Amino acid sequence: MNRGRFPLFETARHAERAILVGIDRPGAEWDADETLAELGRLAETAGSEPVARTLQRLDAPHPKTFVGSGKAAEIARMCRSFNADVVIFDDELTPSQQSNLEKIVGSEVKVIDRTALILDIFALHATTKEGRLQVRLAQNKYLLPRLRGMWAHLASNRMGGGVGSRFGEGESQLEVDRRIVRKRIMRIERELAELEKNRDVQRSSRRASGMLRVALAGYTNAGKSSLLNRLTDAHVLSYDKLFATLDSTTRRFTLPEGREITLTDTVGFIQKLPTTLVESFKSTLDEIREADIILHVVDASASAFERQMVAVEDVLQEIGAQEISRILVFNKCDMLSDGEREALAGRYGSALLVSAATGEGVEDLVERIVRVASAQDEVLHLSIPYSRGDIVSLAHERCLIIDEEYAPDGTRMTLRVSKRMKTAFEPFAVSG
Repeated sequence: MNRGRFPLFETARHAERAILVGIDRPGAEWDADETLAELGRLAETAGSEPVARTLQRLDAPHPKTFVGSGKAAEIARMCRSFNADVVIFDDELTPSQQSNLEKIVGSEVKVIDRTALILDIFALHATTKEGRLQVRLAQNKYLLPRLRGMWAHLASNRMGGGVGSRFGEGESQLEVDRRIVRKRIMRIERELAELEKNRDVQRSSRRASGMLRVALAGYTNAGKSSLLNRLTDAHVLSYDKLFATLDSTTRRFTLPEGREITLTDTVGFIQKLPTTLVESFKSTLDEIREADIILHVVDASASAFERQMVAVEDVLQEIGAQEISRILVFNKCDMLSDGEREALAGRYGSALLVSAATGEGVEDLVERIVRVASAQDEVLHLSIPYSRGDIVSLAHERCLIIDEEYAPDGTRMTLRVSKRMKTAFEPFAVSG
C-alpha cells in the first residue's frame, strides 16, 4: 500500500485544555479548594482537561472582571503558558464580566462560567426528547440576558466544538435577536407542556392506584441509580460520572408485606445548581415533590458529604418538598473504615448505612421504608361483599392486611391503608 499517496490524518478530537478560576470568600460555606476540585470534575465530565487552577481571596466578586485586574492579567499569562483553550469560572459571570475577560485573555480562548458548564454537560447527557427540550429551555433562558455580549462569542468560528459549545445544538445559525430567542423559548415551553400532559396522565394513573411513592434524591454521583438497580433490578444507566442520568426512572417494588410501591430515581443535585435548570426540569422535580417518602441518598465516601447534604436540602426546600417524610441513606459505606462508620452512626443515629455495590444494608433500608410507610397509614375495618372481589384484591396488592375472615355477608378485613387509598375503601368501612 502506498502510504505516501494516501497519508493518514489524526481525526480524534483532543480534549480542550482548561484553566479553572475561583474566588475564596471569607466565611464561605464551601471550602474554595473543594468547590474548585468539583469544578474540575465537571470540566472532565464535559470532555476537557483541567491543566491549571487559580484562586483569589476576595470579599466579593469584582464588578468588571469577577477577579481583580491583576489576577485577570495573570490568567491571560497562564493561558499562554499552558496553551489553554478555555477558562472556566466557578461562579456565574455577568455578561459584562465575561466580555471584559474575553478582551483580556484574547479571542483565541473561550471564557465560560460554572452555569454554562453544567448546561453543557446536561446537553451532552440528555437522551430523551423531554430531557433535550428541558436543556434547550434552560440554555435559552441563560443566554437571553447575554445576547449583546455572548451571541457573537458563541457564533464565532472558535466555538466549533468542545466545552461550552453545545448551546443551541442542531441549529444552522445562532440568532442574535431577542424577539427570536423569546419565540424559541415559548415554542419549547409549548412542546414541554404537551409532554407534561402525558406525564400528568401517568402520574394520575399512579395516584388513582393509591400506590405509595418513594423518590430517591441526592447529590450528583451519590449512587441513586445504583441503589435503584440493587432494589429493583431496573438496569438503569449507572456510571461514576457527574449527571450521568437526567431523566427520572420509575419502577415498581413489592415490600416484604406484599404491598406494591413505586421507586423513582431523579436527576442529581449540585451546589450552585443553576436556577434555569430548576425551572426547566420542573416536571422531573415534580416526581420528588409528589412523593410520599424521599430517600435522601448521600455519598458517605465524599469528603464534603455534609455540605452536599445541605445543598440537597436547599433544593428540596426550593421545590416545596421540605415537609415530605425523609429517610437518610448513606451509600458507598463499603468504602469507609470501621472508625468512619462508627462516627457516622454516632452523629446520624437514625440514618442507614448501605452499599449499592455489595448489597449491604439494603434489607434494613426496605424495613425502614415499611416502617415509615406504616406510620403514614390509617387502620380501617371493612366489610366487603363477595361480589366485590376486586376490592379484596386491591387490598392485598396495596395495603397491609392485619386481619381477614369470611362472614356470611362478605369478607371482613382490617387494613393499614395509605392516605391515597383511603377513598377506595371508605364505602366499605364499618366500626371496629
